[in-house]
Amino acid sequence: MRLQEFWSRLEERFGSMRAQSVTRDHVFAALGGRTAVDAIEAGVPVRRVWLAICEEYDIPPKER
Repeated sequence: MRLQEFWSRLEERFGSMRAQSVTRDHVFAALGGRTAVDAIEAGVPVRRVWLAICEEYDIPPKER
């Protein structure tokens, strides 16, 4: 998954403002206690970050 696709999916699912909040404010245990943005900056694959968000927010498997 490319970073551009990641942001597009987030905005489609959560809307622009909430997508920013989800990625910058929410700390994910599955990402080592980091936010999504911090995890991506630390080199965690974008796909893994996306799947952590999907798990946390109960996004249906067909939308992952």
